[in-house]
Amino acid sequence: MFGGNHNLTKEFEVFFIKSYPKVKAFARRLLMKDQDAEDVVQDIFLKIMDKPKIWRDPEQSDKYLFTMTRNYIFNIIKHRNIERRYETAFIMDLPMMEEFEPVDKLYAKEIELLVLHAVEQLPPQRKIIFKMSRIEGLNNAQIAERLNLSVRTIERHLYLALKDIKKQCPVL
Repeated sequence: MFGGNHNLTKEFEVFFIKSYPKVKAFARRLLMKDQDAEDVVQDIFLKIMDKPKIWRDPEQSDKYLFTMTRNYIFNIIKHRNIERRYETAFIMDLPMMEEFEPVDKLYAKEIELLVLHAVEQLPPQRKIIFKMSRIEGLNNAQIAERLNLSVRTIERHLYLALKDIKKQCPVL
């Protein structure tokens, strides 16, 4: 980590123990989830571990840590918003692709392929119901009537389909 410099390692440990709780609390306030905050803060500390210039200066280290954490979280939120916009466009079949930057379009295409693959892995009836709902645009009552099932059964299949798709596509 520090090329065998034990003093530098100890110094970073002291800095980490002192700073981690307040940076995590800050991240938690922005993200609203403890696990997400912990993941972000661990990434931040890993990024600065080999940069003693950043964390050795007590006056600058807090400012740097909070700025870095805020920017990191804003990037996560921006990324999640792009994913949600695409997911909404895909599921509702809206032509929104022109709103995305080229790199976002590539990422969106990858998500689309993951979702399509996940849909193909659904049990047969669930896949049919999902496609009738999301691709054909039928409402639950229309699907229930066509398949001679209750509306509640259709709702349950759609709920499980979305749950299965999310499980197979952790980016959603």
